[in-house]
Amino acid sequence: MAEIIQRDGTWIFDGDALRLIPGRDKSVGVLRATLGELVVPLGALAGISFEQGKRSGRLRLRLRDGADPLLLATGGRLTEPHDPYQLVVEPDRYGVAEYLVDEVRNALLLDEVPADPVDRYLLPGPSVPLSFSAGDGTAGFDGERVRLEWNWKTEEAKAAGGPRTIHVSDVRAVEWQPAAGLENGHLRFVIRHGSAKTPPKYDPHAVELWGFKKDPLMALVAAAVQARIPHPAAPAPERAIPRQPEPEDHDVLLRRLRELGDLHRTGVLTDEEFAAAKQAVLKRM
Repeated sequence: MAEIIQRDGTWIFDGDALRLIPGRDKSVGVLRATLGELVVPLGALAGISFEQGKRSGRLRLRLRDGADPLLLATGGRLTEPHDPYQLVVEPDRYGVAEYLVDEVRNALLLDEVPADPVDRYLLPGPSVPLSFSAGDGTAGFDGERVRLEWNWKTEEAKAAGGPRTIHVSDVRAVEWQPAAGLENGHLRFVIRHGSAKTPPKYDPHAVELWGFKKDPLMALVAAAVQARIPHPAAPAPERAIPRQPEPEDHDVLLRRLRELGDLHRTGVLTDEEFAAAKQAVLKRM
């Protein structure tokens, strides 16, 4: 087992999975603190690296594309304080960090874990129920339904429609975009047969985000929903194609006609029975 304990958090590797436990330091982002402990199976990893710095180093995990609903829903846009797959390492623990990296890499090699994308979730996503408020509304999810409620800052046209309840089976995709510069962010649920072109400010299926402290918590709602909708890379269910009956051998059908004629001549089949049976064979020819 390999373990590293830092103010930023603790990572423990037992050969089968990595346990990522956020620290209690004030620098730990609100998303990591709220998400809590993560268990990442070895099969979900694409790689691990350690970067040294003058004041601190960084341990970084790279997951296989599509393995984690949180990364899928956020599109890799989580910043460092909130990214659960980074750990700040103090200089006196650089040796321990390098040992952890070696242990994980050796396990990946021994288990022959591929680094290619996956078509199913290998992590479960955040636990439900959960509910967070940020921007112009509150987003809650109980595992089956998303509930969006508006506050006094919501655009009047969107608020006029009242709270919105969306069943998870109606969600085609989830988008979480943080605010950046002068551009607002958003949490949006793209509905089947719906459009994602309406600006989040007016979209009744979106919460607009303005870059405040609790914005990253909306990413947890996004991830929880993402984990419960079909994986975007999953193979499409094969459409059932009715099998066409294979044509019967012509000679076999001719023999059947001769047999029917014999049965008719000997009185086994009546005229009506012979006519019906003969017609059925002729159709198969």
